[in-house]
Amino acid sequence: MTSDNLADTPPGADGVQAVVLVGGKGTRLRPLTLSAPKPMLPTAGVPFLTHLLSRIREAGIVDVVLGTSFQAHVFAEYYGDGSKLGLNLTYVTETEPLGTGGAIRNVLGELTADTILVFNGDVLGGTDVREVLATHRRSGADVTMHLVSVSDPRAFGCVPTDETGRVTDFLEKTQDPPTDQINAGTYVFRRSVIEEIEAGRPVSVEREVFPKLLADGRHIQAHADHAYWRDMGTPEDFVRGSADLVRGIAPSPALGDRRGESLVHEGAGVGPGAVLIGGTVVGRGAEIGPRARLDGAVIFDGAVVEAGAVVERSIIGFGARLGPRALVRDTVIGDGADVGARCELLRGARVWPGVQLPDNGIRFSTDV
Repeated sequence: MTSDNLADTPPGADGVQAVVLVGGKGTRLRPLTLSAPKPMLPTAGVPFLTHLLSRIREAGIVDVVLGTSFQAHVFAEYYGDGSKLGLNLTYVTETEPLGTGGAIRNVLGELTADTILVFNGDVLGGTDVREVLATHRRSGADVTMHLVSVSDPRAFGCVPTDETGRVTDFLEKTQDPPTDQINAGTYVFRRSVIEEIEAGRPVSVEREVFPKLLADGRHIQAHADHAYWRDMGTPEDFVRGSADLVRGIAPSPALGDRRGESLVHEGAGVGPGAVLIGGTVVGRGAEIGPRARLDGAVIFDGAVVEAGAVVERSIIGFGARLGPRALVRDTVIGDGADVGARCELLRGARVWPGVQLPDNGIRFSTDV
């Protein structure tokens, strides 16, 4: 994607910069994040972060600051100055963990616009960024927060609002939520509000910045919608998000019209009789053997799935191998691991990089 195939300045994007927070270690996705930061893991065939950056560029925003920390060099090595995406990328690295609020304050030196869009880099979303900006400008708010409704808000920041959409409280992970609206991890800040965040120490935007703004009578406006939204922090959500991208349920300008039951990348081989369904992704140079069945599978580059193996809702890391008739369900296989023939790995199993499991080494049943 380049600036030639997107409108240069769609309405609402003038004078706006974007900040993407990508400094987390992604511990819930280990062992995959032992070798790569979570936003750089392949998701529908490109780094997860590319989907977000493509949405930012589609909205006409070109100046983007990445707030990095863990394996910061990986981002710069891959994206460079951002010109291949039609962006102007700059990087600011935390030398010590600063929390979400501290990370936003840490990039202040790169911010020249008065309106700053901030994104959590581990969220797969589909909201129209321009509509969030429009809400911010109409309301004259100090901060505008994107909200979505979920079936169980207890694990998230719960955000009650009044009849005008103004935020009245911010309840982080409460067990008795008064609303199903949660913080979706996208914000619009006045630059002056970022200047007020104390520098040089860890600050939580959820537990400190937002509650203080409310206590001081400042205006936090909600932009609530029913757009696609998924926190990609766990293997289950990572697999579902990837499949939703492939099947067109989750939007991404980075994929264009490449949507369907599966996405097989160039250089990959698929043997006769193999079945690829459920939004399966097969990475570059990967090999899928005859009669293998992949349902909602994420196969990283160079991995091998041998004849008759079954992979369901699982991630197979770079260069890993599954032996003939192996069964992998709701599992993560680390980079370079070797799972022997007829092994069964189920229900949240995780195999660390380079581990070798012999034929029949792990079974969850007595079937031959």
